[in-house]
Amino acid sequence: MPAVNTSKLARLKPDPLPTIHPLPEFLAEGDVKEGYEDTKVVLQVPWMGVVTMAFAHHWPFWRALWQGVRPLCLSEAYAENFLAMRRQTEEAVKELRPPPIAARLQKLGYAPREIAQIRDMVEVFSHGNFPYVFIATIARLLMEGHELSDVREAPAYSERHAPEISVPFLLMEPHHVDAPTGAVYERIKSSLGLPFVNTDYRAFARWPSYFALAWGDLEPHVTTDRYEEVVAALHREFVARALAMPNPGGLTVSELRAAASSEGKSAEILDMVRLFQWLLPGLVTNVAFFRSQLAGEI
Repeated sequence: MPAVNTSKLARLKPDPLPTIHPLPEFLAEGDVKEGYEDTKVVLQVPWMGVVTMAFAHHWPFWRALWQGVRPLCLSEAYAENFLAMRRQTEEAVKELRPPPIAARLQKLGYAPREIAQIRDMVEVFSHGNFPYVFIATIARLLMEGHELSDVREAPAYSERHAPEISVPFLLMEPHHVDAPTGAVYERIKSSLGLPFVNTDYRAFARWPSYFALAWGDLEPHVTTDRYEEVVAALHREFVARALAMPNPGGLTVSELRAAASSEGKSAEILDMVRLFQWLLPGLVTNVAFFRSQLAGEI
């Protein structure tokens, strides 16, 4: 991969945080529903991420972004880069020394089959988050005036890169959970400085006692310098790779900015894009931590 100067896209959390309006899958209709289904098929994921549901609230912006990145998302270059980033993230998180959790779950009464189901759910997000990170990174680059590569050739990726896993997607929404799990959600929002709980955490909370343990192990790390160094390094690598990948859809700064300005909400959309591009490298780090906790035979 060629060296790319990423200094102009610093890791940045908007202040104040923008209000986001994710359009849930179950409310999507017509073109939006078709767009959601196409996104999941192309990315080989079973859920529409909060990031893209929030983008879809601004439909002209999301339509232009998705039409522009879709050919890239189907390419060898995209698969190779996000799979490489997954490997890099899972290696980097070892610096945080995630403690084993399977034996503790077994002591609580979890059977090996239940622990395997948790592993499967973590695996789904361990794979599926990375395509979303690159979409958010590309969106921010373009919205801030950084053109993508002028290389248009991008051979298609013909294999399945997603794990061969089928898991029930049962999301524990804030109004579903009992007081202890609700308290974990509040701790997550407080520790991460976010007004919402990502899909991953709501899926893991399907097993409340597991998730309380898992988050309890991770929580002390998320405000440390070591954690921020890990996440910041991943941010820089995502930016460098996004700029170096081909651009088969020919998406440009002017095209995406025009789509954002068509609603007269360019500033709101830019803050939203910055928020997700800031939080997603941390999310993949956290999921890698949970995956490392589950290593072992139980």
